Amino acid sequence: MFQSKKNIIAGRNPVTEALKSGQTIDKVLLFKNASGDAIIEIKQLAREQNVPVQYVPQEKLNSLTNVQHQGVVAFKSSVVYQDLQQVIDWVNSQGEVPLFVMLDGVTDVRNIGAIARSAVCCGAQALVIPDKGVGALNEEAMKSSAGALEKILICRVNSLLKALDTLHLNGIKVFTSEMKATKRLHQLNWSEPACVVMGNEEKGVQPYMTKAADEHFTIPMKGGFDSFNVSVATGIILYEAMRQRTAE
Repeated sequence: MFQSKKNIIAGRNPVTEALKSGQTIDKVLLFKNASGDAIIEIKQLAREQNVPVQYVPQEKLNSLTNVQHQGVVAFKSSVVYQDLQQVIDWVNSQGEVPLFVMLDGVTDVRNIGAIARSAVCCGAQALVIPDKGVGALNEEAMKSSAGALEKILICRVNSLLKALDTLHLNGIKVFTSEMKATKRLHQLNWSEPACVVMGNEEKGVQPYMTKAADEHFTIPMKGGFDSFNVSVATGIILYEAMRQRTAE
């Protein structure tokens, strides 16, 4: 996956200082056999800040930078992550009805960028993403979003299921699309506080996430093709939500 060299921090001390200074970090890569007090501190700081840590072979780190990395490389994020509860509180304080998008296993950064663009165009206030198993919000994602990733609030959580609990506790309903659902997209009430969960194109939304959702729906289609691209499907869903909200 493409990463700009200017977004890379290499070396134990630089990565430690970046984490301590509050820089927003997408993820930390550690040589799988790395050890020492500095490594322990980096892992602790990453855990406290909800930054994913991935263990990789030396060759992977060598391919990313010419700098002496000492078994540690971090990627600076192009966005600033927000706390989900604080975002909910802020949206409510603005007198707006929450409309969020949660990404479950969406790894293609071009899809993520396109989803963010549709979200901003249709009035969604936030993207909710997991700390692992999602495409990095790097320069390619920013380019695909046409700048939308800088205009939407982004919440990174360590558990999507716990995030669903937070949404439910705040009166936000959770919707997922299913090919076999009996309700159609337009039959749901999108004028109420809502979050739609969009899944991986191959596997869809994880079963335990589907089970925890309040409503399931299908997007009507003609022709014998399997399904819409995830970013196209998200755009259709969010447009319907905007249509219902503006019609009122």
